[in-house]
Amino acid sequence: MIRQILKMGDSRLLRVAKTVQRFNTPELTALIEDMFDTMHAANGAGLAAPQIGVSLQLAIFGFKENQRYPDAPPVPETVLINPVLKPLSAEIAEDWEGCLSVPGLRGMVPRWTTLHYEGYDQNGRVISRDVEAFHARVVQHECDHLAGILYPMRIKDFSRFGYVDVLFPGLDADLDE
Repeated sequence: MIRQILKMGDSRLLRVAKTVQRFNTPELTALIEDMFDTMHAANGAGLAAPQIGVSLQLAIFGFKENQRYPDAPPVPETVLINPVLKPLSAEIAEDWEGCLSVPGLRGMVPRWTTLHYEGYDQNGRVISRDVEAFHARVVQHECDHLAGILYPMRIKDFSRFGYVDVLFPGLDADLDE
């Protein structure tokens, strides 16, 4: 089932999400299915449970190709619960980000270039990966949602934040919603 995605300004997006206590339940499975349906319907690269009004430490992400990020390499489809992120170096890079909760806008956001993330899948199995580049950026973006952080809060230079159709003339603004 496709759920409504909360938009910036909704106070629920600013809450720190609660840890998931029970795995492999019918409720968790249904929530994850709804999240994937919602993410795919919106052409998203990822989605966090707080974006659909569910205050749980649960994020999904991944795609083979994505219209919103046509130059991005594939990211494996992942369910990540109760994540912990650790940078693998001090190197930080800036790149453009958008968000389904901040439709029509993009901003230049600094992120670690390489990181290790751990957490659990929906069955309680441990996930442990070292990632870089766009994959690392997506994980950080989605995990920020679990801490009540939206990407505009990370922008350092607001001259590089604006509407997609103004920043990137010719790009279909609907792709960023």
